[in-house]
Amino acid sequence: MERLEQQVTFVRELDKLKRVQRQTWLTDTSRKENSAEHSWHIAVMAMVLAEYAPGTELDVGRVIQMLLLHDIVEIDAGDTFCYDRAAVAHQADQEERAAERLFGLLPPDLADRFRGLWEEFEARETPESLLANSLDRLQPILNNFHSGGKSWLANGIRRGQVRDRNRIVADGAPDLWAYIEDLLQRAVDKGMLKD
Repeated sequence: MERLEQQVTFVRELDKLKRVQRQTWLTDTSRKENSAEHSWHIAVMAMVLAEYAPGTELDVGRVIQMLLLHDIVEIDAGDTFCYDRAAVAHQADQEERAAERLFGLLPPDLADRFRGLWEEFEARETPESLLANSLDRLQPILNNFHSGGKSWLANGIRRGQVRDRNRIVADGAPDLWAYIEDLLQRAVDKGMLKD
Protein backbone atom coordinates (compact mmCIF):
# COMPACT_ATOMS: atom_id res chain seq x y z
CA MET A 1 0.00 0.00 0.00
CA GLU A 2 2.94 2.36 0.52
CA ARG A 3 3.62 2.43 -3.23
CA LEU A 4 -0.02 3.15 -4.01
CA GLU A 5 -0.11 5.92 -1.40
CA GLN A 6 2.93 7.56 -3.02
CA GLN A 7 1.32 7.32 -6.44
CA VAL A 8 -1.98 8.77 -5.22
CA THR A 9 -0.14 11.60 -3.45
CA PHE A 10 1.58 12.49 -6.74
CA VAL A 11 -1.70 12.26 -8.69
CA ARG A 12 -3.41 14.55 -6.17
CA GLU A 13 -0.52 17.01 -6.43
CA LEU A 14 -0.99 17.16 -10.21
CA ASP A 15 -4.40 18.74 -9.70
CA LYS A 16 -2.59 21.93 -8.68
CA LEU A 17 -1.39 22.39 -12.27
CA LYS A 18 -4.95 23.41 -13.17
CA ARG A 19 -4.48 26.55 -11.03
CA VAL A 20 -1.32 27.73 -12.81
CA GLN A 21 -2.42 30.46 -15.19
CA ARG A 22 -0.39 31.10 -18.32
CA GLN A 23 0.00 34.30 -20.35
CA THR A 24 -1.67 32.73 -23.38
CA TRP A 25 -5.33 33.39 -23.99
CA LEU A 26 -7.82 30.85 -25.26
CA THR A 27 -8.58 31.50 -28.91
CA ASP A 28 -12.05 32.80 -28.03
CA THR A 29 -10.36 35.30 -25.65
CA SER A 30 -12.73 34.36 -22.81
CA ARG A 31 -9.84 33.73 -20.40
CA LYS A 32 -6.21 32.71 -20.14
CA GLU A 33 -5.40 29.02 -20.34
CA ASN A 34 -3.92 27.07 -17.45
CA SER A 35 -0.85 24.85 -17.60
CA ALA A 36 -2.82 21.61 -17.42
CA GLU A 37 -4.87 22.63 -20.45
CA HIS A 38 -1.71 23.61 -22.30
CA SER A 39 -0.08 20.23 -21.59
CA TRP A 40 -3.15 18.33 -22.77
CA HIS A 41 -3.42 20.48 -25.89
CA ILE A 42 0.14 19.91 -27.02
CA ALA A 43 -0.02 16.18 -26.21
CA VAL A 44 -2.92 15.88 -28.65
CA MET A 45 -1.01 18.09 -31.10
CA ALA A 46 1.78 15.48 -31.01
CA MET A 47 -0.68 12.84 -32.20
CA VAL A 48 -1.86 15.12 -35.01
CA LEU A 49 1.42 16.74 -36.11
CA ALA A 50 4.10 14.07 -35.49
CA GLU A 51 4.47 13.57 -39.24
CA TYR A 52 6.24 16.95 -39.47
CA ALA A 53 9.25 15.78 -37.45
CA PRO A 54 12.24 15.00 -39.66
CA GLY A 55 13.13 11.33 -40.05
CA THR A 56 10.93 8.28 -39.82
CA GLU A 57 11.87 6.72 -36.48
CA LEU A 58 10.03 8.70 -33.85
CA ASP A 59 8.46 7.39 -30.64
CA VAL A 60 5.29 9.49 -30.53
CA GLY A 61 4.28 7.90 -27.24
CA ARG A 62 7.50 9.21 -25.69
CA VAL A 63 6.78 12.68 -27.10
CA ILE A 64 3.32 12.61 -25.52
CA GLN A 65 4.75 11.50 -22.16
CA MET A 66 7.24 14.37 -22.21
CA LEU A 67 4.53 16.86 -23.07
CA LEU A 68 2.28 15.67 -20.27
CA LEU A 69 5.13 15.95 -17.75
CA HIS A 70 7.14 18.95 -18.96
CA ASP A 71 5.22 21.66 -17.11
CA ILE A 72 4.35 19.96 -13.83
CA VAL A 73 7.27 21.82 -12.26
CA GLU A 74 5.08 24.91 -12.62
CA ILE A 75 3.07 23.64 -9.64
CA ASP A 76 5.90 25.03 -7.50
CA ALA A 77 7.76 27.35 -9.88
CA GLY A 78 4.78 28.96 -11.58
CA ASP A 79 4.60 29.81 -15.27
CA THR A 80 7.45 32.08 -16.29
CA PHE A 81 6.55 34.61 -18.97
CA CYS A 82 9.05 33.73 -21.68
CA TYR A 83 9.68 37.39 -22.66
CA ASP A 84 10.47 38.50 -19.09
CA ARG A 85 14.27 38.31 -19.03
CA ALA A 86 14.58 38.80 -15.27
CA ALA A 87 12.15 35.97 -14.51
CA VAL A 88 13.71 33.66 -17.12
CA ALA A 89 17.11 34.12 -15.46
CA HIS A 90 15.86 32.31 -12.33
CA GLN A 91 13.56 29.83 -14.05
CA ALA A 92 15.97 26.88 -14.33
CA ASP A 93 16.87 26.90 -10.63
CA GLN A 94 13.24 27.18 -9.54
CA GLU A 95 12.15 24.39 -11.87
CA GLU A 96 15.02 22.14 -10.77
CA ARG A 97 13.93 22.46 -7.13
CA ALA A 98 10.33 21.82 -8.14
CA ALA A 99 11.32 18.70 -10.09
CA GLU A 100 13.20 17.38 -7.08
CA ARG A 101 10.19 17.79 -4.80
CA LEU A 102 7.45 16.70 -7.20
CA PHE A 103 9.14 13.64 -8.70
CA GLY A 104 10.35 12.79 -5.20
CA LEU A 105 6.74 12.11 -4.23
CA LEU A 106 6.76 9.02 -6.45
CA PRO A 107 8.17 5.55 -5.81
CA PRO A 108 11.83 5.54 -6.91
CA ASP A 109 11.32 3.68 -10.21
CA LEU A 110 8.61 6.08 -11.37
CA ALA A 111 10.51 9.08 -10.01
CA ASP A 112 13.55 8.11 -12.10
CA ARG A 113 11.49 7.47 -15.23
CA PHE A 114 9.43 10.66 -15.03
CA ARG A 115 12.43 12.79 -14.06
CA GLY A 116 14.32 11.30 -17.00
CA LEU A 117 11.53 12.30 -19.39
CA TRP A 118 11.47 15.82 -17.95
CA GLU A 119 15.25 16.12 -18.27
CA GLU A 120 15.14 14.79 -21.84
CA PHE A 121 12.58 17.45 -22.73
CA GLU A 122 14.73 20.17 -21.15
CA ALA A 123 17.93 19.00 -22.90
CA ARG A 124 16.38 19.11 -26.42
CA GLU A 125 18.84 16.53 -27.78
CA THR A 126 16.66 13.65 -29.02
CA PRO A 127 14.27 13.75 -31.99
CA GLU A 128 11.40 13.21 -29.55
CA SER A 129 12.42 16.10 -27.30
CA LEU A 130 12.97 18.39 -30.30
CA LEU A 131 9.45 17.69 -31.56
CA ALA A 132 8.02 18.07 -28.05
CA ASN A 133 9.71 21.46 -27.67
CA SER A 134 8.55 22.50 -31.13
CA LEU A 135 4.93 21.79 -30.26
CA ASP A 136 5.33 23.53 -26.89
CA ARG A 137 6.42 26.63 -28.83
CA LEU A 138 3.88 26.34 -31.64
CA GLN A 139 0.76 26.18 -29.45
CA PRO A 140 1.09 29.66 -27.86
CA ILE A 141 1.82 31.15 -31.27
CA LEU A 142 -1.36 29.58 -32.65
CA ASN A 143 -3.37 30.81 -29.69
CA ASN A 144 -1.91 34.30 -29.94
CA PHE A 145 -2.63 34.50 -33.65
CA HIS A 146 -6.18 33.19 -33.34
CA SER A 147 -6.96 35.47 -30.38
CA GLY A 148 -6.06 38.52 -32.44
CA GLY A 149 -2.61 38.82 -30.85
CA LYS A 150 -4.14 39.53 -27.44
CA SER A 151 -1.09 38.57 -25.35
CA TRP A 152 1.42 39.93 -27.87
CA LEU A 153 -0.30 43.32 -27.98
CA ALA A 154 -0.79 43.53 -24.21
CA ASN A 155 2.93 42.98 -23.67
CA GLY A 156 4.32 44.94 -26.64
CA ILE A 157 5.91 41.85 -28.16
CA ARG A 158 7.71 42.14 -31.50
CA ARG A 159 8.08 39.60 -34.27
CA GLY A 160 11.84 39.40 -33.67
CA GLN A 161 11.25 38.37 -30.06
CA VAL A 162 8.85 35.64 -31.12
CA ARG A 163 11.26 34.43 -33.83
CA ASP A 164 14.26 34.39 -31.48
CA ARG A 165 12.38 32.56 -28.73
CA ASN A 166 10.95 29.93 -31.05
CA ARG A 167 13.75 29.37 -33.56
CA ILE A 168 14.34 25.88 -32.12
CA VAL A 169 11.21 24.75 -33.96
CA ALA A 170 13.37 24.80 -37.12
CA ASP A 171 15.38 21.88 -35.65
CA GLY A 172 12.46 19.84 -34.38
CA ALA A 173 9.97 20.40 -37.20
CA PRO A 174 11.26 22.50 -40.13
CA ASP A 175 7.90 22.50 -41.93
CA LEU A 176 6.20 23.82 -38.79
CA TRP A 177 8.86 26.54 -38.58
CA ALA A 178 8.02 27.62 -42.14
CA TYR A 179 4.36 27.72 -41.11
CA ILE A 180 5.24 29.84 -38.05
CA GLU A 181 7.23 32.28 -40.19
CA ASP A 182 4.22 32.75 -42.45
CA LEU A 183 1.88 33.12 -39.48
CA LEU A 184 4.10 35.78 -37.91
CA GLN A 185 4.15 37.77 -41.13
CA ARG A 186 0.37 37.61 -41.31
CA ALA A 187 0.20 38.71 -37.65
CA VAL A 188 2.37 41.73 -38.46
CA ASP A 189 0.25 42.51 -41.53
CA LYS A 190 -2.91 42.40 -39.43
CA GLY A 191 -1.44 44.63 -36.71
CA MET A 192 -1.51 42.00 -33.98
CA LEU A 193 2.28 41.78 -33.69
CA LYS A 194 4.81 44.60 -33.97
CA ASP A 195 7.46 44.25 -36.67
